[in-house]
Amino acid sequence: MLHLSPTPLTLWIGITGLVLTGILCVVSWRRSPHRGRTGVLEFLRFLAAATAVILLWQPEWRTITHPDTKPKIAILWDDSRSMTTADAQLPLSLADTPAVVSRADWVKKALASELWNPLQADGANELIILPFATPDPENTALSGTDLDAPLTNVLEKETNLRAVILLSDGDTNLGQPPVGAAQKMRLRGVPLFPIPVGSKTRLPDIDLLAVSAPTYGIVGENVQIPFSIRSSLDRQVRTIARLRDEAGRERTKELIIPPNSEVYDSILWRLEQEGSSTIELSIPVADGELVASNNSQEFAIAAKPERIRVLVVETLPRWEYRFLHNALTRDPGVELTCLLLHPELGPATGKDYITEFPSKLEELAKFDVIFLGDVGIGPGQLTKENCALIRGLVENQACGVVFLPGPKGNQATLLDTELADLMPVFLDADHPTGNPETIASPLDLTTEGRKSLLTMLGNSEEENPEIWRRLPGFYWYAPVLKAKAGTEVLAVHGNRRTKFGPVPLIVTKPAGSGKVLYMGIDSAWRWRRGVEDLYHYRFWGQVARWMSYQRNMASGQRVRLFYTPERPVPGSNISLNANAFDPNGAPLQEGAVTVDITSPDGRTQRLELQQNESAWGAYSGRFKVDLPGPWKLRAAVTGAEDKPVETTIIAQGVDLEKTGQPARPEILEEMAKVSKGRVIQPNQLADLVKEINALPEPRPLENRIPLWTDWRVIAGFIALLALFWTGRKLNGTF
Repeated sequence: MLHLSPTPLTLWIGITGLVLTGILCVVSWRRSPHRGRTGVLEFLRFLAAATAVILLWQPEWRTITHPDTKPKIAILWDDSRSMTTADAQLPLSLADTPAVVSRADWVKKALASELWNPLQADGANELIILPFATPDPENTALSGTDLDAPLTNVLEKETNLRAVILLSDGDTNLGQPPVGAAQKMRLRGVPLFPIPVGSKTRLPDIDLLAVSAPTYGIVGENVQIPFSIRSSLDRQVRTIARLRDEAGRERTKELIIPPNSEVYDSILWRLEQEGSSTIELSIPVADGELVASNNSQEFAIAAKPERIRVLVVETLPRWEYRFLHNALTRDPGVELTCLLLHPELGPATGKDYITEFPSKLEELAKFDVIFLGDVGIGPGQLTKENCALIRGLVENQACGVVFLPGPKGNQATLLDTELADLMPVFLDADHPTGNPETIASPLDLTTEGRKSLLTMLGNSEEENPEIWRRLPGFYWYAPVLKAKAGTEVLAVHGNRRTKFGPVPLIVTKPAGSGKVLYMGIDSAWRWRRGVEDLYHYRFWGQVARWMSYQRNMASGQRVRLFYTPERPVPGSNISLNANAFDPNGAPLQEGAVTVDITSPDGRTQRLELQQNESAWGAYSGRFKVDLPGPWKLRAAVTGAEDKPVETTIIAQGVDLEKTGQPARPEILEEMAKVSKGRVIQPNQLADLVKEINALPEPRPLENRIPLWTDWRVIAGFIALLALFWTGRKLNGTF
């Protein structure tokens, strides 16, 4: 049946248009010498105008289906993993004595009760009982709850639906917002009666939320493993975090967890031997804690020997340079190259020394970290072209650069080069040579500095602040005003301030794919007093490794590959970055880099990385992780015979469905309100039968097809206009 819905305005516009079109058709027909042909054309004209008017009145083709079955009541019950949480109170209508059971057991008790018998009495209604969100036994980590899909499906399948009863905790983490399904129910005249199951407050629990361990570390060095813990206990808990590997080695850290709060912390782990190992971070079950399954997480970390290539550029061989040279030379994981540009004697020569700054891309690209001492732009020092190469290396090839200013103030001249943007601090132009101190001044660690691996001089985070307090002070510091936005200040001057606050002296920042460190003192060599090389060597070794970390994630002869995030979760996107080189070691200018990706279930795909607009052989691409487990990557230059670079990314499985979480009745309340139903509390189950019995009989199912948006109607209208216009041409009328 055709149904029109004009507004008063469109109604009169349409009538007026039809009257005027009719008059025009009659006048044209009377004036025409060929009334037969003209009559057909004018009929087509009026038919086209009438079609346009009808479309303006929003026509719909409506069909009504009268049900030939009993009215149906659908009972949908949540079978997801969150329903295993034991926080549901059994009412006396379902049990002889009140008891606390799991949400799933509560639902089973309710479904097995005689509550629903009155709804089926005398054949008044037919019950349909359907579960939803049942976990996939082969992939429980990706199983979740979709409240929209089961409601939409039951609306599509059933034509004589009287009401829907939903037993759920309201936890939804997949699919579309369930309010959309509630809106469809309202249009059908089918009310929703949700029964919220579970407690609105969280169970007493300590939950190890996340562990953000690096994917690899250096043999013989410490790695920092950050983690976060959430407590829903109403009291303070003293506990320990315990790391344990497959061999039984352990490291622990004492923790104090405040009541009902989240704690972010980290623990150090020393890598003793080469190879990959599985490590478990766990927290003991506290008194009164009801969920023990979320107190531990496992992760894999690879230990490998590393050869870090470092370039140190300096002018005068000051004490800081001499001891830095010794520290890096004696580090077995560092390959040191020095460029000493003495202003009077000229470049130094000898073992580990070069006589000029690398002028070609392939010569500079081999360095992982560059230290810039008291050196700047000028005769016998660096050129602006050298500075442009350093910036390109940092931003495009994940290199690190360390600024080590000195009392000559040569680094101030770098502000006129491309290195100005890399410098993480604003310098004081009134004191270009820095500020001397008459007494030794201390460095104070910031909150970020106390947690950073760069400033970790002790074997535990507890002893680290005390070590820094005992370090000998400095007698000179760089002319720093404040740190730039987007930087991380690790240490500040213990005694001096500017109008912006304490003077920042150890500052880091990211730059493209690389890292930058600013060291605003030249007295780190004094840390050797009384302890020899203990802290001095450790600090600079950590700096070299931290700044070259991404660059050495996976490297080969022709391709270097790095990626973020290091430990993705299913559903996240991996950003791949690669540096490719030609057979001579120069950045690849023409060619393609492909990455073969093998998923944990054996599926393979090939990803061709896109070349960036630079001369640094930089490529990038993205792919999505959809399964937990190891994802194997093989990157190679297309057509090259060199061995591909291989690495493995471990995707951590994160359960969408978590036990111990509070129920979310507010979602169910909103759905009931939209559908014109009502939330039935667990202790009001007897009222549910009364509510449903009071409902009217299901109205006939009405199907509407809006003709004004139907492509077939629009196509027919265009064809009618084309026929009329063609007829006019053939009739000789213009």
